[in-house]
Amino acid sequence: MIKGLIFSIQFLTRIPLKAEIEMNSRNISASTFFFPFTGALIGTVAAAAYYIGLWGGRNIAALCAVAALIIITGGLHLDGLSDTCDGFFSSRTRDRILEIMKDSHIGSFGVIAIVMDILAKYVLLSGIEKSFLPCLILASANARLAAVLLMCFTKTARPGGLGAMFSAAAGRKYFYLGALIYILMISIYNPSYLATILAAAVAALLTAIKAYSTIGGLTGDVYGAAIELCEIASIAAFLVVIKWI
Repeated sequence: MIKGLIFSIQFLTRIPLKAEIEMNSRNISASTFFFPFTGALIGTVAAAAYYIGLWGGRNIAALCAVAALIIITGGLHLDGLSDTCDGFFSSRTRDRILEIMKDSHIGSFGVIAIVMDILAKYVLLSGIEKSFLPCLILASANARLAAVLLMCFTKTARPGGLGAMFSAAAGRKYFYLGALIYILMISIYNPSYLATILAAAVAALLTAIKAYSTIGGLTGDVYGAAIELCEIASIAAFLVVIKWI
């Protein structure tokens, strides 16, 4: 399992762990157990950046947090979001959409998606006051848990790709175990925060529905897009929770 933890951190972040972990089905499968907890680590780093930025007010703090999310992940999921939007909104055939998504060049819809994603997070995080730590931890952890959910229960649209590799290797037992432990931890800490997990699950479901109707399944890019959208949904849900619950 230790290899799964290291692989999860190496794949989802740019934290420089020098251990060489082979990308095989066993390590990929084990890594999915740690996805939400690696997400919590990402959220903690973003929360630290938010705290540091508070010297300049909440707007500066929000900007620092968004920047930290991009830097620690290397923009991995933003890239998936941009590729997905370029393809999905191109109004082309399924095969052409998949080609567009695989193209390394970014199009207009990809640029718009990135700008809107960053802007949405900035605006939402600007409304967070003292609860920025749980907000960012939940958003990042929920999104990675939702990604594993999609890997385990949806089909791939492009055989042979990185997304297909994760989809084939992701074991449901690791998803169930990781989800159970994570949800229990949240339930003990603050049951009302479970609403953020539900929001992420709904965002993931809507992403999957759109992917199925457009390309007949999911790809690695779609997983990345789902993570970005689930983060936004979780932050929005958190704002509702702290205001009304």
